[in-house]
Amino acid sequence: MYVNGADARAMAGTETQDVYVVQKSIPTGTAAGSLGSSIAKKPVPKAVIASDAVTDIGQIQGKVAGVSLEPGEQLLTTRFVAPGSLNGPGRATVPDGMQEVTVRLPIERVVGGTLSAGDTVGVFVSFAKEDNVPAQTQLEFHKVLVTGIQMTSGAAAQNNATAAPQQSGGGIGGSGSSTGEYLVTIARSAADAEKIVFATEFGKVYLSKEPSTAAENNNGVVDRTKVFR
Repeated sequence: MYVNGADARAMAGTETQDVYVVQKSIPTGTAAGSLGSSIAKKPVPKAVIASDAVTDIGQIQGKVAGVSLEPGEQLLTTRFVAPGSLNGPGRATVPDGMQEVTVRLPIERVVGGTLSAGDTVGVFVSFAKEDNVPAQTQLEFHKVLVTGIQMTSGAAAQNNATAAPQQSGGGIGGSGSSTGEYLVTIARSAADAEKIVFATEFGKVYLSKEPSTAAENNNGVVDRTKVFR
């Protein structure tokens, strides 16, 4: 009884709201009406609830999972699409009102090549010192949807987290590329896309793997005074 009450004790004094959370892996294409015991409604701290979290299963009625979903994730309306509208392998559906923009990044800036279409990422931007402005870094955008990821050859990238070891010359994750660079396409509003393009052109961009359960407790703009604090 003590162990079973651990969640309740942890939530004590915290404002929560009931949302649906994934309990078992849900493959792409699964109908909302067939989710059954793969999901459960649970209290989640309001501070970490995604804006598109499912609170009523009717919100996704008649739709299917546009990407695979893993245990612990909040169920999101933007992850479900109309039947027959699923994209091909390596692509995720673009939410309404969003634009897609592609950035070219080396493997160390894309979580070692472990990203896949449908993942959500944090977007860090860094700028070198300029005149009297010190070098700065900030986690600028949270939970940005990856709609596609390719190698620079144009071939769909294979997730390095699950790819089998390749023979010499086979490229990263078996993708057939030897450059170690990825073309990552993300969905964002027009205003945010402008900022990402600017950072790519005149600074550096890093992506972190940021699922819906990740806390958004970044430290604002970071320079060396904050690093050594």
